[in-house]
Amino acid sequence: MFPAILESRICSLEALHLRRRLQPASGIDFTSNDYLGFVCDPVLSDRFHQSCGGLPLSAGGSRLLRGQLDIFNETEETLARFSGREVALLFPSGYQANLGLLSALLRAEDTVFSDELNHASIVDGIKLSRAKKVVYPHHNLTALREALIAQGNTGGIRLIVTESVFSMDGDIAPLRSLADLAEEYDAILIVDEAHATGLFDAGIVKHQGLSERVFATVHTGGKVLGASGAWVAGSTQLRDYLIQFSRPFIYSTAPFPAQALLLKLAVEHWRDVGRKRSKTLFEKVRFFRNELGPSVEVPSTESPILPILIGNTERALKVTDHLQKSGFDIRAIRPPTVPPGGDRLRVILHWQNSEAEILALAQSLKFVLEKERF
Repeated sequence: MFPAILESRICSLEALHLRRRLQPASGIDFTSNDYLGFVCDPVLSDRFHQSCGGLPLSAGGSRLLRGQLDIFNETEETLARFSGREVALLFPSGYQANLGLLSALLRAEDTVFSDELNHASIVDGIKLSRAKKVVYPHHNLTALREALIAQGNTGGIRLIVTESVFSMDGDIAPLRSLADLAEEYDAILIVDEAHATGLFDAGIVKHQGLSERVFATVHTGGKVLGASGAWVAGSTQLRDYLIQFSRPFIYSTAPFPAQALLLKLAVEHWRDVGRKRSKTLFEKVRFFRNELGPSVEVPSTESPILPILIGNTERALKVTDHLQKSGFDIRAIRPPTVPPGGDRLRVILHWQNSEAEILALAQSLKFVLEKERF
């Protein structure tokens, strides 16, 4: 019966147009997280290949058993300076960083207040912690305040966690107000900077001068920096705590040494070109919005993530299919990644997209959305 049960579960997704398939990259990229063009940057590539000689292929074990290498210390020092924090601790991925941070920090006697649109890695880290979870409506500070009051202070940790730039909506959390609430109600604040790192300095926390008011930030290398891996940035005490209690850190083979090296080089390269490229990218975002005009509704965001809400899964797939056949790599985002009825195109602009490509996409979008409207 076992294969039949699995097939039944897969078929249930097929009927709802929700079955996922692996699709190779093709067409003009308007879907990846390579915001500033680092993935194929020739300067960064040359520096990496010139520097990686002599590194072992693997760390050979966890960092607590023999996998601790000098390159990890060097990279973490670079990441800490970049993030504007005391120290950083490297993880193989952003998912693992959130999982490792939240599941280690929180326990059953603690309470966590989480934005309803937080990333799956945050949701799963909270689940593993067994802490009491309070989900507040997206960006709703009044509801969060009421929840903080209602929960009271039972002596455990009270933690507010949010993304800074939300990955599906592209909007920015009210971090200054969240820091105010955290201080008023004796809570700590953790911010996932995955989609802000490198677009807004090292992240919006640093960009807005909030580093002293935020307990920890989580950053990824697989987006703006064109590398991979992730890190938690915070205090020396937090780093030591995670080394003692973070099971994903303790029981995982250390990241590839080359991964750590590339991340270090990417941050150094960002210092040379990042701010200029980011400025150019935001100019292209404004150009795209102007070309779309009033006929295509795009929520007001302050990032290069531009969600075009469709609201119907089948229609979202039809629009996506048309755009892909027209030469644009754009993917439909469907439940459960977004709430039911939240089906959308998630258009991401990049520094390397030309104005001609952006103009062509705007024209194709206007045409297909009008054609498929019902």
